[in-house]
Amino acid sequence: MAQFLNTKETLVTDAIDGLLSSSGGTLTRLDGYPHIKVVYRSDWDKSKVALVSGGGSGHEPAHAGFVGAGMLTAAVCGEVFASPSVEAVLAGILAVTGEAGCLLIVKNYTGDRLNFGLAAERARALGRQVEMVVVDDDIALPDLPQPRGVAGTLFVHKIAGALAEGGANLGIVTNAAKTVIEKVVSIGMSLDTCTVPGSPKEDRIAPGKAELGLGIHGEPGVQQVDFSDAVTAMSTVVEKLKQRVGAGDCVALVNNLGSTTPLEMAVLTHALSETGIARHIIGPAPMMTSLDMHGFSVSVLPAGSDELAALKGPVDLVAWPGVNSIAPVKIAPLPDGLTPIDPIPSNNPATRDTITRLSALLIGAEQDLNALDAKSGDGDTGSTLATAARALQASLDRMPLADLTQLFPALGNELSQTMGGSSGVILAIFFNAAGDACASGASVAKSLAEGLNRVRQVGGAKLGDRTMIDALEPALDALPAGLPQAAKAARQGADRTANIHRAKAGRAAYVPEENLIGHNDPGAEAVALLFEGLAQEIEE
Repeated sequence: MAQFLNTKETLVTDAIDGLLSSSGGTLTRLDGYPHIKVVYRSDWDKSKVALVSGGGSGHEPAHAGFVGAGMLTAAVCGEVFASPSVEAVLAGILAVTGEAGCLLIVKNYTGDRLNFGLAAERARALGRQVEMVVVDDDIALPDLPQPRGVAGTLFVHKIAGALAEGGANLGIVTNAAKTVIEKVVSIGMSLDTCTVPGSPKEDRIAPGKAELGLGIHGEPGVQQVDFSDAVTAMSTVVEKLKQRVGAGDCVALVNNLGSTTPLEMAVLTHALSETGIARHIIGPAPMMTSLDMHGFSVSVLPAGSDELAALKGPVDLVAWPGVNSIAPVKIAPLPDGLTPIDPIPSNNPATRDTITRLSALLIGAEQDLNALDAKSGDGDTGSTLATAARALQASLDRMPLADLTQLFPALGNELSQTMGGSSGVILAIFFNAAGDACASGASVAKSLAEGLNRVRQVGGAKLGDRTMIDALEPALDALPAGLPQAAKAARQGADRTANIHRAKAGRAAYVPEENLIGHNDPGAEAVALLFEGLAQEIEE
């Protein structure tokens, strides 16, 4: 798998320097590359308790991304998924620890415990006052004697950081961190493993499955479960958390494990908000990632009032999303003039049957049209049409099926609301113009032709531009001779688009010519399929 890096050997140092160069001078590193990789606050004066954390890289923005006033004083970075050395940790401690002392915040992995622990001993021998806490928030493996430390570590960073920034002494900061560690619980789920630079990707998660409770270093989870949707995935995670969450005003931290899209994370967050497990939320955001893992984790902390206040304390860090209350979705009425006028329903069995069959045809062609659109666009034409078709089927009882003068604009209004992209707008213009013409006494064929004229005027596309018009115009021209002739003309027009090497309208106009050769325009193909369906209905 190709990745945007220079060499595996310089990956972490290059990334750290990228972080520093974009920090506006707020961060500094020790001159110890490549073995000592320590990032710390440029404004640090050692007058307060220092907070030092770190571990293997690959979890960005943790840990260096949380170095700043109100959170960490320094982060000690190892190579990808590898603990930093004792010397590196000791260098970090010595660089930032003054008379107020230092607290090490360590995730519960053997390498981290050993290296940070021995560094703490050596720092104490040098006269530094050092305490260490170990975060073990992962509940994926309930019988494990030493649970792993995962994204719940960020609660410790923030609450301890707020106290240290406020001038609390080392004992108070340490006790607060220990209290948080005793209460916080976390678990994650992923649809895929991560890709470690320089190593082959492990494909252990089968299609249709999700792994529950996998570690942030790609360790296998407690079990693989069937995957169906975001609500079920989040419910599975929350049920595990509820078994371990204590009493209190809970805060949920929703963490992107690496490559889950913002759209997916928002869907998962909505699912979380419906479970009632928390009243406050941090995220969704990538905070404690696992390289490019396609997954998420949820950490829950029953927070007291002081802890909640510490979590809400401001920090000037891009990576920290802050705390918000979980609130019901606010809905406002549409402005005057935008609320659609509901048509007066009427029934016509033949019209209902025609719309139902044509909608089913588009739904059945979803995958084929998506595949065709992937050659010249973003691969969603089939899904767009199928979504609108399903909505249209569901709206038939509200439609004026017995009155074409009302049905045409009703179809336009329905499609403008349910069909995304430019297609919904185009068809709304088409059917509304056809409705106007029909109301003025024009025949169906002339009404539809007037709809096409309006689309050409507004959209600017014309015959030969490689759009749906290449099938729709010849079909409507042939319609007075009958539906079989119109279907034949639509098919010929759609097939001709495969030989139009340069699109002049629509998204295909931005696609290289070589990508278009030999592939029908998906919009024109959909028009041809509809007319062929109408013709077949007449024959039957």
